[in-house]
Amino acid sequence: MKNEKELNDDILKLTMKIQNTRPELSKFISEMPIIKTGLDGEEVKAQNLRDYYNSLEALLNNYNITHGDATEIES
Repeated sequence: MKNEKELNDDILKLTMKIQNTRPELSKFISEMPIIKTGLDGEEVKAQNLRDYYNSLEALLNNYNITHGDATEIES
């Protein structure tokens, strides 16, 4: 299981990929809230980061599918 730093690195890479390859989606990134704290500590943070990454990945994949590029992104 990835730690918080690895998840943040993955989120940064995916965000940069979206901005470089699909800049029209950048406006949606700012609308996607990320919650980095919780009552249960580190595991909640990690789960929130995983959820945020998965949301970004779904945004890009769905866009690619609906706009004729059915190739999924490489993580």
